[in-house]
This record gives sequence, C-alpha cells and structure tokens, in this order.
Amino acid sequence: MDRGKPGSKMHVLPDANGLPLLVGLSVANTHDSLALKPMITGHQTRHDPHRGRYFKPQRLHADKAYDVPHLRKWLWESASASASPARASSPANAYRRRRQVIERTMSWLTGYRRLDHRYERHPRSYLALLGLVAALCCYKRLVRLTTQDTV
Repeated sequence: MDRGKPGSKMHVLPDANGLPLLVGLSVANTHDSLALKPMITGHQTRHDPHRGRYFKPQRLHADKAYDVPHLRKWLWESASASASPARASSPANAYRRRRQVIERTMSWLTGYRRLDHRYERHPRSYLALLGLVAALCCYKRLVRLTTQDTV
C-alpha cells in the first residue's frame, strides 16, 4: 500500500496480445488487489448464439500484488478465470514473457503526454481520456493488421 501518495493509478485489463480491453482508475493510496473484482466483473463476454455459450477468459496473469487468497477463491467460485499465478510460482522466462505484454500495453498508454503526467484535474475527464487512448491503441493495431494483409 502506498501511504498518502497523491494522484491515481491506472488499471488495465489487456488481452493476450496486449490490446487494452478494459481500463480503470483508482486512488493512488489503495492496494492494487482491490481493483481486480471490478475489472473482471466489468469485462464483457462474447456470446456464441449457435453453441449457446459465453466466451470467458481462461487464464489471468497478474503480478504479485494481485496474488491474494480471497481473490483466488473468488476467481475459482465465479469460474471467470483460473487463479493468477504469483511471480515465485512460475518460471522466470514465462513470467517475463507475460509481464512484457502488460508493460508494453502500459507503454502504449503512457506514450501520450497527457496521460503520463496527469494534466487532467477531474478523474472523470482523465478516465475518458484513458478510454480514448485505449481505443486509439486498438484502432492503430487494426489498421496495421489490415494494411499488412493487403500488401
């Protein structure tokens, strides 16, 4: 816990390729694990009408701050994803590969100057800007994928 730290924290739920699916904002002096439940419950699942099932995340990779017993139990009971592995329980190379995806996503988001230095005074406008930048990241990735296929 960051005691008395002013400001805010960004919480990002990316997919396996690093595209931000969901972004959130919290006060800087709260623990990271408190943001996991709202992020998972806020994530929209896709519905396949032909098979009659929902597509939910199968695995959740997070750092050690999210490795709390009551969150593991909640994830297991809700069956939304398997429990998040801690840093010590996974091999070093596998952890670095998964962590690199999240760090790259955060780098894409903080590449915009207004997000990096928090010029916005109100949390609503900062969260709206964060959502806009996440949409821009997804759009840029889509453009890059579609232009590579045609060339």
